[in-house]
Formats: sequence, C-alpha cells, structure tokens
Amino acid sequence: MECSHLDENVKITTLSIGHHEDNTWCCAVCKTPNSPWLCLACGAVNCGRYVSGHAKFHHEERQPVHSICMDCNNYSVYCSENQSKENRKSQRRHSTDSVDNGKKKRIKLDQSKKVKPKTSGLRNLGNTCFMNAVLQSLRGYQQQDAHEFMRYLLDRLHTELLTLLPYPNYTSPFIGAKGKSTIVTSIFGGLLQNEVTCLVCGMESKKHDPFLGRFCYTGIFDLSLDIPTKYTVKNLSSKSPEGSCDINDCLSSFVELEELEESELYTCSNCKKKQKSTKKFWIRRLPNVLCLHLKRFRWNTFYRVKVDTHVDFPLSGLDMTRYMLNNLHETRNSCGNHNDYDLAAVIVHHGSGAGSGHYTAYAVNEGQWYHFNDSSVTSCDEETVLKCKAYILFYVRRDFKLPDSLSIHNGV
Repeated sequence: MECSHLDENVKITTLSIGHHEDNTWCCAVCKTPNSPWLCLACGAVNCGRYVSGHAKFHHEERQPVHSICMDCNNYSVYCSENQSKENRKSQRRHSTDSVDNGKKKRIKLDQSKKVKPKTSGLRNLGNTCFMNAVLQSLRGYQQQDAHEFMRYLLDRLHTELLTLLPYPNYTSPFIGAKGKSTIVTSIFGGLLQNEVTCLVCGMESKKHDPFLGRFCYTGIFDLSLDIPTKYTVKNLSSKSPEGSCDINDCLSSFVELEELEESELYTCSNCKKKQKSTKKFWIRRLPNVLCLHLKRFRWNTFYRVKVDTHVDFPLSGLDMTRYMLNNLHETRNSCGNHNDYDLAAVIVHHGSGAGSGHYTAYAVNEGQWYHFNDSSVTSCDEETVLKCKAYILFYVRRDFKLPDSLSIHNGV
C-alpha cells in the first residue's frame, strides 16, 4: 500500500552525509557501517534500530517531516509515522541523479573485512517475522507470538510423523516405536517431575510431565521461565531492579519450592479434601536441544505489558546439573551424564508492545554468528549476541545422542 507520507517527506537533492573514506555508507553518529538508513528528507545516514537506533532518534528529534528513510543496502523504504515498509527497488520519488546512480552501482563492503553469510533470509510476507525468526533458529490483523508458533510447529511435525510414517521400521534412524517417539521428540523431548506436598498431613504426590505447556503433550521440552520480579525494570512498586539478571536466576526460580495460592488448593488423596500445599519442579530427563522461553509479556490489570529486563546468558557451558533429580535412571543414562549446553540460536522481540513489534534471530554456523532479520542476513560478533534481550534461547547438548530406538542398526 502506498504510504501517504512520501510526497511531503522525500526532499533530498544531494548526498553529502554519512560516508566512510572508502565511500561505504556509515552512521553519521557512531560511524558504524552496519544497517545504514538514509533520511529522504535531509540525506543524513544513521544506523538502524538493531544497531544503536540513531535513525530512529533522528526521526524523533525532527518529526514528522523526517519520517521516511531508505535502507542503503536493499533500498527498502520505511515510514516511522505509520511503521510501514515498502520495497522501492524499481521506483523512487523525488530523488536526484546521485540517488539513481547509487541504485545502479550499489556500493559493496570490502569482502576481505566482512564475512559473507552462507545462507539466505526469509521474506516478510506481512507480520510474519515471528515465523521467520523461529524457522531461522530451528534450521542449523495482530502480531503473532514466536513462542506459540514454535510450539505449534514442533507439535504438528511430531503428530504428523506419528500418523504418516511407516511403523515399525527398525532400519530407520528417524522412526521409533509407533505412537511413542519421532525424530522431533528425540531432539526436543524431555521429562519433568512435578511434586506436590500436602502441608497438613505431608502426603506427597509425584507426576511426570512431558513438558511443553497445557496445549501440547508430545514430550517436546520447552521451559517457560519467569524473570524474577526483583530484576524487573517496570514493576508495580516502581523500584529500581536489583543488579543484573542471569539465566540461572530464572532457572532457579522455576525449580524453587512454592506454596500454592488459595485459588489453587490441592485435593489431598489422604485428607480427602482440598488442603494447602507446596509445589516443586525437577527435571528428570534433559533434551538434546533445550528451548528456554523467557516470559517477557505479563498481564497488568487489563492489558499485557512487556518485561524489557536484560537477562545475561552464556554462549557456551550452560550447566543444567543443579536443576536435575539425582540417582535416577533417566539421569544416570541420559546422554553420558553430560549436562553442558552450548548456545545455537536466540530469538529476540523488538518493540515495547505485547501485540506489536518485530522478531529477529541470531544463529551460529561454524563458529560465526549471524543476525537474521527476515530476508536480511548479516554477520555479527559474540558481543552483539550477548547484548540482545533474548526471548527464546536454543541450547544444544554437547553430548548429543539419539535414543536407542532411533539409532542406526546393522551398520546402516
């Protein structure tokens, strides 16, 4: 759809701002060549919101006239007023010969200084960044949620495999016993132990849950972690957060003992009535790929708000031992008793709203990290990844091993 702000905002006649000495685009403020955006009102070049956001600040200081900017790399045009993006490769209004020449002779960065991505991105089909971010992480109307899509995608793959694949097939490394496991659950499957203890008689109730959430029961392991309130920037008491939050703080909060609320009273099998009780989670079996979902959206009275707290996470060596039950069959024989994980991908939600914003992903390939922003793929360093406010983290077990039912038999 044509943006109504194009006519009044596109006014540049020369390009004199925002170049390196070697004529590559760079931010006029921080001088970075990453994600350069050209203001079509004044010709200033600033970095995008996934770098330092100087293009956004440029618009906010001069709005509404300076609302149209152009990506210097792929020539897409973005309007900050209505937050719409158009592809303007074949058409550009009120531009001079210098802009047209820039279109025909696109300046490329020095290939010796920049790592060339070994994969391509996915085109945004209209609010489909949530899907793109999940698919890019899992490969090596209203904004949708990436976490819900990921759970539905994996659950659907598992159920379809159970229905369509020829069972039994003992020569295949991807097909297990009928109705029990597929390659999906072998990679993402794990097991929780839910312990509920009656505070009146001490009766314990233990339940084993293949964990994904209330809608899926396939055994896909996905831990949804609360960010502890004391680390929340926007809490109800409006106090400052207490230091920095670490992913281990979120994991510890998940497995700590809690007393159930009056509205969640447990029906004790010994007392034969609802009693006050405590609840605690343990991990019985870890998956090969561990998905950690940080609950960044919470209900505040009548609407959902985003928890924008930064959570520190390791790129390698996440040790899950402290969160597991000890001396169990699943623990002793699960993948050689190694519980160390290395980060493979991160999904990030950009924006302040629960029903809006943008999803991108970071993923590593052969030691090099890449940033996937729909169809745009750029290399980045580890420091950039560590600074992002993660929404979903994908960790891969160092001692990755498929169960015996899905292992290759007879040397095949």
